[in-house]
Formats: sequence, C-alpha cells, structure tokens
Amino acid sequence: MIKMADKTQKTKTENSKIKRVPKEKIESVKKLAEEIKNRKAVMLVSIKGIPSAQLQKIKKDLRGKAVVRVAKKSILLRALDTSEIKEIEGLKNYVQENCAILISDENPFEITAWLAENKNPIAAKEGQIAENDIIVEEGPTELVPGPVISELGSLGLQIMVEEGKITIRKSKVVVKKGERISEMAASVLQKLGIKPFMIGITPIAFYDATAKKVYVGIKIDKKKALEDLINSHSKALGFAVAISYPSKSTIRFLLAKAKAHYNALSKLETKTQT
Repeated sequence: MIKMADKTQKTKTENSKIKRVPKEKIESVKKLAEEIKNRKAVMLVSIKGIPSAQLQKIKKDLRGKAVVRVAKKSILLRALDTSEIKEIEGLKNYVQENCAILISDENPFEITAWLAENKNPIAAKEGQIAENDIIVEEGPTELVPGPVISELGSLGLQIMVEEGKITIRKSKVVVKKGERISEMAASVLQKLGIKPFMIGITPIAFYDATAKKVYVGIKIDKKKALEDLINSHSKALGFAVAISYPSKSTIRFLLAKAKAHYNALSKLETKTQT
C-alpha cells in the first residue's frame, strides 16, 4: 500500500509540472497555420529595431499586397509545423527573435523588391555603427549661433555666420564607414536634420508555394541593377566597336571610326607626296 501511494503521489507531482498550453495560443497557431497553407508566399522578416509606429505604417502600406503577423518564436515554429507543408520545413532554420511572418499572394520577389524600396530614413544614435561614410554637406543650415558652434567645431566642421544663421563652409566626412557613432556626432547630426540610417522590414527567407522552394538571402536593388546594366552595356558597346562588330547600336561609331582612319590616311598620303 505504501509503494502504491508513493507511485500515485509521484504521478500527481509529474502532472503538476506539465504546463498547460493556453487556449489562445493554440488558436493563434491554428489561425496562422491556416493562413500559411492558403497563401502563395510565406516570408520570414526581421523587425529588429523598428519602432511600433513605423511598423504600423509599413503594415498599412502593405495593405492589399501582404499581411504581416508578429508572434513569438515558439508560435511561428508551431505554425510552420502545423501547416504540414513538407517543403516549408526549411524556413524553421531561420526563425529568430525579433522576427515576423509576412504572408501574401503576390510574387515573393516583387514583395522583396517593394520592401527594399520602402525603407525610411532615421536619425543616428550613439553607439551605432556607420553603414557608409556620413557626410555633412556644405551650405546653409537653420542653426543659430550659440553653444552649437563648439559642437560643430568638435567634429572638424568649418563654419561661418550668414544672415544670423550658421553655414557649413566645406563638406566633411564626420563619421567613416564602420566607425561607432559618438554621442556628440549623434547630437550634431540630429540638430542638422541628417538621418543617415534606413529602417524597414528586412527579408530573411521566404517560401514560394508555386515553385515549392525556400529562398534565402535574396536582395533586390533595382537602382543598383539598373546601374550595373548601364555599365555592362557601355563596356559591351566599347568592345563591339573595338572589334568592328556591325550592329544597329555600333554602326554610327564604326562609320565615325572609319572616317577618322580615312582622314588620318589622307593626311599621311599628302605628306608623303610633298
């Protein structure tokens, strides 16, 4: 009897240690899993450092394109499991803290491009690492002479006073790429209205239901892609002209090249006859 009582007591103790999953959490997982199953694109995005007001604005701007669900890491993992989509398993490796899930019926590559284009500038904070050189450009400011003059001088900025306002005489890099932003630099940049950082939702990985694949580290920069295309076209055009390859794009350059050669030969021939 004593052994039986001990066993019963042990079972009760073990049961008391089992945490009951709240009904609300179960419902959240089910709802999210259902959304995942019925959409063409499921994207994990980083929302680290994004102020609440900014996140709400992004959600509003995405209306009609995508829905952003912010949930705890455990709920995201359970929802991905509950969706029972075999190919989506790969996304679980990229679920992290400060992570949200973006669900859409749009092309995920187009959504990624939209997110890259819709980032907003924010002020620098002490301790942040500069992603690029931070430059204070020459020209007038709205600052009036006072204690700020010494602050500007501490960053090596040359100034003068014009019509009661401070003017920056010469552009200067005040924080180099990779450097930590000091308290003084952050203060001066804020007073000058310079916002050197961009903030927005950053894609981590996404599942494309059409291709049934998980894509990681996708970065779409339309501006850079266009610059690269123009640069490549310029190089290709120069090479085509150099080897005298005839085409609609090169013909006028080839004719100009031929004329230049003709003129050079004509001058040489004239000198020879003389």
